[in-house]
Order: sequence, then C-alpha cells, then structure tokens
Amino acid sequence: MKKIIALLLTVAAITAIFCGCKSQEDNKKDEGKLKVVTTIFPPYDFARQLGGDKVTVSMLLKPGMESHNFDPTPQDIINVQNADLFIYTGGESDKWVKDILESDDKKPKKVLAMMDCVDVVTEDTVEGMTKEEEENEGDEIEYDEHVWTSPENAMAISRKISEALKELSPSDSQTFEKNTKDYTKELSVLDNDFKKAVENGKRKIMVFADRFPFRYFADAYGLSYFAAFPGCSADTEPSAATISFLINKVKEEKIPVVFTIEFSNKKIADTICEGTGAKQLEFHSCHNVSQEMLDNGSTYVSIMKSNLEHLKEALA
Repeated sequence: MKKIIALLLTVAAITAIFCGCKSQEDNKKDEGKLKVVTTIFPPYDFARQLGGDKVTVSMLLKPGMESHNFDPTPQDIINVQNADLFIYTGGESDKWVKDILESDDKKPKKVLAMMDCVDVVTEDTVEGMTKEEEENEGDEIEYDEHVWTSPENAMAISRKISEALKELSPSDSQTFEKNTKDYTKELSVLDNDFKKAVENGKRKIMVFADRFPFRYFADAYGLSYFAAFPGCSADTEPSAATISFLINKVKEEKIPVVFTIEFSNKKIADTICEGTGAKQLEFHSCHNVSQEMLDNGSTYVSIMKSNLEHLKEALA
C-alpha cells in the first residue's frame, strides 16, 4: 500500500504542476472560504450544514460508489493535500490516509477522524451471520467504523467539526456556533423520535438480509439484530445456514419487515421474504448516496427520517 501511495503522490505532484493554473481560476469564486474535503457522505453533509456559505465541501467518494472498495486517485490526493480541513472515518478502510499524512508532501491544515470523536465498539458477529473467511492478523482488534449511524454520535462528530472550523477561521466563529446549535437541535429531535418509535414498538428486533453497519444505532436504542453479514464484510454470498437461520428467525418472531441497505442487490432479501411473506424495506446507512439523491438535496437528517418511518413498520 505504501508503494502505491508513494506512486500516487508522485503522480499527484506532476498533475498539480500542469493543472495549477486552471485550479486557481476555478477557485476564484470560493476565495476566502474554508476548503473542507471528506471521504464519505456523513461528514460531507455535517460540514456543509455547519459551515454554510463560509465553506466549500467536497466528497472523495463518487455518488453511488461502494465505499469499501475506494482507492484514492492522484486528484483525490491533491484535494486532500490542499484542504483546510480533511475529515475521514479513521478505521481499517482508511489505511491509505495514514500513508498520505506520514509523507513529506504537502498536508491539509487540519485533520479529523470521526472515530476519534466518539467511543468506538468492536465489529460484532451475532448468531446466524456468515463469518469472514480471513481473520485479522495477530490480535489486532477490528473496530466498527460506522460511528455516524447513531444520531447521538452524529451530534458529537458535528461538534468536533465545528471546533475545527472555528480554529481555522476565528472570524466566522459566531456563524459556525449558530449553525452548530441549530443543527444539533435538529439531530436531537431526530434522536428523540427514534427513542419514541422504539418505546412504542411491539418488538425490539431488526433483521437485515444484508451487511449490518448499524451497531451504534442498535446500541443507542436498545435494539437486538440479526443479519447476513457484519458491517464491513466483503462477502456477498451468505451460507445456506445463514439463509435458513434468518428465515426461521423471521417466522418465529413474526417479523413484519426485512431490511436491506443502500445499493444492495436484494437477492438475499428476496429469498427470505419469499419464504416468510415479510415486507422488504431499505434502511439507509448514509455511507454514500446516489447521484439522484445528491441532486435532490438528500441530507443525513432526511435519510434518517426515512429510516425512522421504516423502523416503525418493522417494530409494529
């Protein structure tokens, strides 16, 4: 990986030389604004909500792209190096970031890892899941990276982003402070709505015919869960035992809804729903969005509100 990153850094440097003039022209309209670069959608949305018209925010992950397979391009590296604030997750999937930050090349002014903003938990494998074939090397602990799925964590991350923005541009502190207050209030309402939905539900179980990137969400609201794979699993084909287990669990518990996550091929859900009569709904992890969603102004809050309605059906 380090050799690949070194090569990309070299290419990035050459690219910057040839593209520098064009970039200066393109950036005139954003002169005076803080440049924020994020790897994925949640911090991208948090930063634009908090920064308002005082920042320009860009996301490295292309809309609709599978986040776990992301590799930076030379242009991505240039964008990271030129950022005032670079925000990334901080887990196993972001190992390439460490190589960039440890290089002797230009670095962003400030760096923030979302996993440093909250208390992290380990990747969990519950009964019935198809386990990864390859285990981690040695005794390395694999932490769950999907920290933003809990609105409470989203608030904590947003406050850290706000602090970083204020440090970078003290003259705009009042604007950032107001935006943070308004946004955390919005997230707090969302958090309370989820609590009420769980309190009013007849059951406390979620079933995912997919990966399960919602450990922080489930822990926050006291929900138990069953799924085909852990959150960061690279597998796409579950074992026959997993399919059988999930079908039996849905039947035994009379589960009305089986969830998939965004960009799923839905094959597993189709099989389980066919065998149980359960309804199939999406529970979006916000990891990434489609181009259509981005164009239509989807936000973390709007996506989670849709999840809220689907959760009510699942717990009814």
